[in-house]
Amino acid sequence: MLAAPLAFAAASSLARPLAAAQDSETADFLFVQTADSMAYAADANRLTLHDISPVTLFFSDRPERIAGNMSTSKFIPFWSEGKNSFLMDPPNADLSIMEDGVLRQTVVVLSDPVLDNGDLHYTVKIIDGDMPVMGEEVSIFIDIIGMPLTPVSIAGVRRREFRRAVYR
Repeated sequence: MLAAPLAFAAASSLARPLAAAQDSETADFLFVQTADSMAYAADANRLTLHDISPVTLFFSDRPERIAGNMSTSKFIPFWSEGKNSFLMDPPNADLSIMEDGVLRQTVVVLSDPVLDNGDLHYTVKIIDGDMPVMGEEVSIFIDIIGMPLTPVSIAGVRRREFRRAVYR
């Protein structure tokens, strides 16, 4: 699976030793998920990521350059927990998908995640590009989110000034 090493290399290249952070410091976090393959059911707007990695990567933009990972199962509650959850403002995501040896990119809004025996299902709204019915080597880059003391946030271009997550 080529996508997973590529995503991991991108995230790990940003990792730096952390100095003790002050409570007032902030960082923007993005998330990366990878899967062996995908399927899209257009009639239900349902994206299924087959054999999803059990690890979701996160990283921050300059100047902090923080990188880490979390269990994909612990990422799912971001849709329902906290006042600024993804339920209130679903995130945009860019999908990079190999379809018959050709790289395809599709921008979507993600909602309703369900993790089921190694598959991750999302309801999607396509914003840009065409979604292939099937594909391989999937990487999904999920927009910034943020709540105090967690790498979670309000997503969306129109709220850029609120796209900060406080960390310790």
